[in-house]
Amino acid sequence: MRVMIDGDGSPVKNEVIQVAKECQLAVVIVTSIAHYTVKDYPDFVSLIYVEKGADRADYEIVKLVQADDWVITQDYGLASLLLPKGVRVFHHSGKEYLSETIDLLLLQRFEHAQMRKQHRRVKGPSAFTQQDRQIFLRILREELTKSLK
Repeated sequence: MRVMIDGDGSPVKNEVIQVAKECQLAVVIVTSIAHYTVKDYPDFVSLIYVEKGADRADYEIVKLVQADDWVITQDYGLASLLLPKGVRVFHHSGKEYLSETIDLLLLQRFEHAQMRKQHRRVKGPSAFTQQDRQIFLRILREELTKSLK
């Protein structure tokens, strides 16, 4: 079991690494070469860089993921590709993507894209706060602890 992070724009990399260390799990961060870093990560964290381009990191995650892995992403499309593989997928808000609700999320995303094409204003997500970070950390810790029992 590993925790994979869709690293392009993820605000919770450090929190995932913290909880994975507590649970003795490997972490894989998949990100675009555009986000290359020289930051030192612990030995249990692997970085996989992909070429620049739309959805390149997503396709790499789909290729590498295994049924018992967990993935952290804010991308509904990626989540919809992973759920049929039996993967648990979480948003950085701490909410788990579920097969029962993913179609509605994808529909909402499509409708918002259509509204933007018509130059209609679509409210974006709120800024990610320290409280949001703490909620994510609590949920991830609780869910991983339950899963590993």
